Amino acid sequence: MENVKDNTEGRELIVTRTINAPVELVWEVWTKPEHIANWWGPDGFTNTITKMEVRPGGVWELTMHGPDGTDYPNKSIFKEVLPLKKIVYEHVSEPHIVATITFEKLGKQTIIHWHAVFDSREAFMNVVKKHKADVGFKQNMEKMLAYLQDLQNK
Repeated sequence: MENVKDNTEGRELIVTRTINAPVELVWEVWTKPEHIANWWGPDGFTNTITKMEVRPGGVWELTMHGPDGTDYPNKSIFKEVLPLKKIVYEHVSEPHIVATITFEKLGKQTIIHWHAVFDSREAFMNVVKKHKADVGFKQNMEKMLAYLQDLQNK
């Protein structure tokens, strides 16, 4: 039988960074609602997290509050959780996305790789055009880095 690889080109957002923080702290800011609420989303957004069960099958429900006052309810299901190594979640709200975040310990640093795949190129392009998801994705990472730096400076 032929092994067919799913082609995600043209419908994915990817960001990889080396972070000056230990993997344990990076993991904590990704998996604790009291932390992720402080950095999740693009610039100007705030969050209310109503449920965050970081385990396979666990539900993550949050409302992102836009700077214009618009609320964006979000629901995701955690598909895979390997402590200090990997999180896979399925964003079941629109747009449908499957995201994989890997955490690699590098001494006192962490390499984080965040890969989000949309169902189709059309869905991806619509979100990029309508909501500038590509810019927001990068801003999200920058907000996390700033939050981590603040935590370490306390």
